[in-house]
Order: sequence, then structure tokens, then C-alpha cells
Amino acid sequence: MTDLNNLSWREFERVDLRVGTVLAAEVFEEAIKPAIKLSIDFGPAIGIKKSSAQITDQYQPETLVGKQIVAVVNFPEKQIGPIMSECLVTGFVQDGGDIILAVPDKQARNGSRMS
Repeated sequence: MTDLNNLSWREFERVDLRVGTVLAAEVFEEAIKPAIKLSIDFGPAIGIKKSSAQITDQYQPETLVGKQIVAVVNFPEKQIGPIMSECLVTGFVQDGGDIILAVPDKQARNGSRMS
């Protein structure tokens, strides 16, 4: 019997995780749950993508500009209120539900793929 919790290498390779730099961040006032709207530069091959992230417990918009983050860039776009989310920002769920962003520990080239 196959363990359904095991992900094949081929499946993992389909998830396109890239590093990008936050260009702009603002409180997403129209969101049902508190969130921040982000504009993220993933380099010339991917470009700038928008996202909504529920990270308001740990981050303020002004502290995010210039920060590098890791996001999934090959999910289908998703309408979230008035914006179209074009990528999924990644993070680690803490006790209580707070999210800590997944970030590189050194400066990386925008668009670099996680391996």
C-alpha cells in the first residue's frame, strides 16, 4: 500500500518556489481577515507579482519593503476581494496561528528557485 503522505520527487519539482523582494506593502483594508497586500519582484524572467498575506500579527507593511521572501509562483491566480493574488507567500504557522515568513538567510538573486 502506498503512503499517501509521501510526496514524490516529481511532484515536488512541480512546486515552483522562488525568492523575491517586496517592492510595496500596504494594509489590505477590504480583506475579511487581517492581511497585507504585497507587490513582489521575482526578477526579469517572472516579473512583479501581487499577493495577499495574513501576516499582520508579526509584520507591519513598512517593515516588509525591501525584505526578501519565498513564494510559490505557479499556483493559479486567485481573486481575493478587489485584488488578484498571483503567488502564495510562504511562512511557518506558530502556536496561536501567527505566521513567520520563510526568508533566505542571505541576499539571493530575485527569481532564484528553491531546490
